[in-house]
Amino acid sequence: MSEKIRTQRIDVWLWHARFYKTRSLASKMVRGGKVRLNGNLCKKSSSVVLPGDILTYIRVDDIYIAKVLDIGTRRGPAPEAQLLYEDLTPPKVIHKDQPREMSIIREKGLGRPTKADRRAIDRLMDRDL
Repeated sequence: MSEKIRTQRIDVWLWHARFYKTRSLASKMVRGGKVRLNGNLCKKSSSVVLPGDILTYIRVDDIYIAKVLDIGTRRGPAPEAQLLYEDLTPPKVIHKDQPREMSIIREKGLGRPTKADRRAIDRLMDRDL
């Protein structure tokens, strides 16, 4: 008796592995060309995923790479979902010459007007309060 090879639709697998919040979003990303299966652009949600496949996908403007280790049976908790794949995404390199993202310190009077500024604007515009 031969062992049946387990396969799963790519949108269902992405949803089970918790890469996308909803299955419809996963399907939309696949159809939109945001997912590659083994280096090839995947345009159909019905594409089949096997253990050993490499997925490259976009989420929140970042590119991720994952190797499929197992086929999911349900969308369970995150620790269970992490057993379905191996993260192959290279770590982000921060160069010393790159400026770091710093919190913006707003000087008084810049940005959103204060209440006093709004009242002064209303007086200039002759608005009745």
